Amino acid sequence: MYELIQLGANSYYIESPAKIGLFINSQGSVCLIDSGNDKDAGRKVRQQLDKNNWKLDAIFNTHSNADHIGGNKYLQDQTGCRIFAPGIECDFTNHPVLEPSFLYGAYPPAELQHKFLMAQESSAEQLTQNCLPKGLTAISLPGHFFDMVGFRTLDDVVYLADCLCSKETLEKYQISFVYDVAAYLETLNMVKGMNASCFVPAHAAVTDNIAPLAQFNIDKVLEIEEKILLLCNEPLMFEQILQRLFLDYDLKMNFAQYVLVGSSVRSYLSWMLDAKKLQVEFTAGQVLWRRS
Repeated sequence: MYELIQLGANSYYIESPAKIGLFINSQGSVCLIDSGNDKDAGRKVRQQLDKNNWKLDAIFNTHSNADHIGGNKYLQDQTGCRIFAPGIECDFTNHPVLEPSFLYGAYPPAELQHKFLMAQESSAEQLTQNCLPKGLTAISLPGHFFDMVGFRTLDDVVYLADCLCSKETLEKYQISFVYDVAAYLETLNMVKGMNASCFVPAHAAVTDNIAPLAQFNIDKVLEIEEKILLLCNEPLMFEQILQRLFLDYDLKMNFAQYVLVGSSVRSYLSWMLDAKKLQVEFTAGQVLWRRS
């Protein structure tokens, strides 16, 4: 773990729970694509930088989930590097309490204010193409989170962030985190048609052919849609839908899974309501979801 792996003349990644990209720019300094899940990850990244006599110039965060920005503060404090994040992700990076608050839908209890859902604050700036070094291009990858991006390097290496999960992860957890299902499917279909010398998903194996994994992720989204439609042949409250999904998929309920899977299921319900596949009934102080 935290091994430095070279993919091209200027492109590397650091093996970690959420893969960290590393790109050597034309001035000889380096930038990171994400920073790992916590201070310890940042420390191990710093060891790789020191070992290779590299100066860290910037961290480009793909999105603001805690496992991608958790090393920001340590590395910024240690090196003075700048941090950039796209769109709304920049606000979440500057104010990490927004992540558990968003997931819970209110002030988050202490049990949700931990490093897996809430990173330490770092000072981030808005990511634009103008702030990227020569040879690094941002790719819009919305759906998993608000304004997530990936990056393509001059070595034709593409860092895909969290726009898809490994087959093993999906088979274990079934319902991956999705904020905007429609945008997520558009991103997956776009990625499915991409060509590159190498693809680096944050939570799946590096590959030169991403299409089969993209299709597997698409199929899982459509499977969950169909399962929800079948459940809603009878009117159900949200909590009943969530309970049946947990039971059908044999998932273990805890507070983190409740908010992560629960938020994703609400996103599915919104997507299906907007597509008129579901309808909502307000009756006897209840919100009931029914198949249209």
